[in-house]
Amino acid sequence: MIAFILQRFSQAVLVVLTVGLIAFALFRFVGDPVNNMVGQDATLQEREALRENLGLNDPVYVQFGRFVLGAAQGELGISYRMGRPVSDLFAERLPATLELSLLSGFLALAFGIPMGVLAGVYPRRLSSRGFMLVSLFGISLPPFLVGILLIMIFSVMLSWLPSFGRGEVIGLGWWTTGMLTASGWKALILPSVTLALFQMTLIMRLVRSQMLQVLRSDYVRFAHARGLIPLRVNFRHALKNAIVPIITVTGLQIGSIIAFAIITETVFQWPGMGLLFITAVQFGDIPVIAAYLLLVSVMFVLINLICDLLYFVVDPRLRAEFTQKQAA
Repeated sequence: MIAFILQRFSQAVLVVLTVGLIAFALFRFVGDPVNNMVGQDATLQEREALRENLGLNDPVYVQFGRFVLGAAQGELGISYRMGRPVSDLFAERLPATLELSLLSGFLALAFGIPMGVLAGVYPRRLSSRGFMLVSLFGISLPPFLVGILLIMIFSVMLSWLPSFGRGEVIGLGWWTTGMLTASGWKALILPSVTLALFQMTLIMRLVRSQMLQVLRSDYVRFAHARGLIPLRVNFRHALKNAIVPIITVTGLQIGSIIAFAIITETVFQWPGMGLLFITAVQFGDIPVIAAYLLLVSVMFVLINLICDLLYFVVDPRLRAEFTQKQAA
């Protein structure tokens, strides 16, 4: 098990560094940050001096190496646009994005898995057909359109929920949360539903297809023949054996929730890291862009690592295969 973890961890570090280097090189072409930092009256000498101070004249790999060494020490550089440490900006925005992503992930799993199981066990029921119809809308409609529709219905027409912002937040040390106030929860509902809808319908359809396949297996029929109650057969025997491919897709989709919260945060003006990233791209703020992409790649890699470990725990065939490879 330890050898497996070390192997996956070394691969994860290599992936993170590669993604960070590519992002760091690509976003040098977004725009010249010096133009956004100085006024129109700045002379060429002043621009060149600022460029030299920022280290922009160094080769890309030198700048990236400096960035990685700083990141390893907890320093992500200084924002070109705001003149503040990127780590401080992330600390301010991270709670908003994580709360939005965690609630969206919870909604996607809490509704997607049970709906998928019921749609697979009872495919001819009216409720199952309703689930499939909802999933069709969830898969087809892009998140920004879902967000705009929700704003139009619940904010503009009914005036039940706010259309932007995070509501009233409470500080708990460096963490700020809106989950302890009524206005915070009201502000959280529409963006979290928007972000969760696509993931929920995708998980539901995947669970349904896996359940339909597993329910035709002999061991499930044998469990029914033994007189076990359907609830136990469906959730303990069938779902357990259908869970491995579900773990794969669910892990990737949870990562997508965090990475692609950008669109939802932009639509709802949610003060999270996605909105910070969009603003950084507009101004060519390379330290913020590179740090954000590095953080997202770390999240993806961690989620994939957790998925791999779950495979290892759930599926005994993988443990046997890995042991054989180590012995060979």
